[in-house]
Amino acid sequence: MPHAPFLCLAAALAAAPALAQSVIDTSAGPMQVDLVAEGLDEPWGIGFLPDGSFLVTERGGTIKRFAAPGAGPIVIGGGPEVEVDGQGGLLDILIPADFATSREVWLTYAEPRDAGPVTAVGKGRLSADGSALEDFGTLFAIPEGSSGGRHFGSRLVEASDGTVFLTVGDRGTGPDGTEAQDPMRGEGKVIHLTRDGRPATALEGALPGVFSWGHRNAQGAALDLEGRLWIVEHGAR
Repeated sequence: MPHAPFLCLAAALAAAPALAQSVIDTSAGPMQVDLVAEGLDEPWGIGFLPDGSFLVTERGGTIKRFAAPGAGPIVIGGGPEVEVDGQGGLLDILIPADFATSREVWLTYAEPRDAGPVTAVGKGRLSADGSALEDFGTLFAIPEGSSGGRHFGSRLVEASDGTVFLTVGDRGTGPDGTEAQDPMRGEGKVIHLTRDGRPATALEGALPGVFSWGHRNAQGAALDLEGRLWIVEHGAR
């Protein structure tokens, strides 16, 4: 992911009061702020395409493509059915490194279930004209539904071997973290998947795909220069 465009876009989306000035002071030094997209409703994830355009997910279920900074959005059809509940809805987006040939777009979302929504991940192919996701389908969803709209986690990271990490929140199950500490349940986990959605990690005594457990609500994730996964999770303290 291009770091400089991401920083500028993040600043423009998240720091609207600062847009009146083109340069702001930060602890890392001056930062240039340029408006590249506006009119978004609860933007959650950003994915950059090889041609310089980018996709933005809105929690309410809409995917928008911006062909160039300052250009108006194009609404992308063909996304998943989502349950918009509290913090849940349409969440992260991942553009794989081989997008130029695969045209895959990965999404995470709160998938409706009778027992309550679950964190799910699926993928489709962006159409040639960039207007729709084709053949979108769910690849993986945690087994258990949960009531309430908290702590879906849902950040996606592609590893150097093409496998994908998915963070899943504990769904606000309480301070004891019983479900998050149970390796056979889906809540409070990092899940490791192949590109076709199969488990890429198999730990003894754990739900297939579980890479780590005991997490509260990881919504920040990235690889370091050695390919190790780092996550940042929200905490009450």
